[in-house]
Amino acid sequence: MDEKYFTTRASFRHFSDKMIPESLLEKIIEKAMKAPTCGNMQLYSVIVTQDKTRKQQLAKEHFNQPAAVNAPVILTICADFNRFSRWCAINGANPGYDNFHSFIVALTDAVIFAQQITTIAEMEGLGTCYLGTVNYNAQNISSMLGLPELVVPVASLAIGYPEGPKEETERLPLEAVLHYEQYREDSDDDIENLFKIKTDFPANKEYVAANNAPTLAHIFTDIRYTKDMNEKVSESFKRLLSEKSFS
Repeated sequence: MDEKYFTTRASFRHFSDKMIPESLLEKIIEKAMKAPTCGNMQLYSVIVTQDKTRKQQLAKEHFNQPAAVNAPVILTICADFNRFSRWCAINGANPGYDNFHSFIVALTDAVIFAQQITTIAEMEGLGTCYLGTVNYNAQNISSMLGLPELVVPVASLAIGYPEGPKEETERLPLEAVLHYEQYREDSDDDIENLFKIKTDFPANKEYVAANNAPTLAHIFTDIRYTKDMNEKVSESFKRLLSEKSFS
């Protein structure tokens, strides 16, 4: 395994028109299915969207962001307790998975699975980009993809052959996230220093200036991920979980 992959990887938002062979896509998914999973229950499913019309409709639910529009394939990874619950019932066992804890378990399986797909796809020469907007319009996406009870979309990946350079990104230093034995409470000055790599990043500086924001922190709290938006998305997602019997 080339360790440089882990230090140089980046998301792609622009892709060529070249279609991904079905055999390659299935090989990636099958390999990803070796990912760790709770109790080996494999509580996930993935919906492949590559039909042009369907992909355009799905891209709208992702606010037509470039990665969703440009990618030849969108993968929607779902937390799925439907298949396992049906298997239990068919065999005369009484499944008790229509609750919030079970959703968290399936969510964890699905997210691990999604990241495994990402890593394998990129090692096969493809580019990927997570579409964080899946939570914003989860109800519409669920209807569009015909998701049944106990199946909820939790991650989306734009995937294709990359076109153009990688987008340069910044990351917090190791000491920001690494704690030994117990959580370390950093001082305010320490926190500021840990985030300095982000506040000094040229693209972030341009973003702050273009929006006349006092600081980069205000970009997140006042523009990108506001309290009002978070609360609305939270209520919408709670309703979807209830409708899918994860309550």
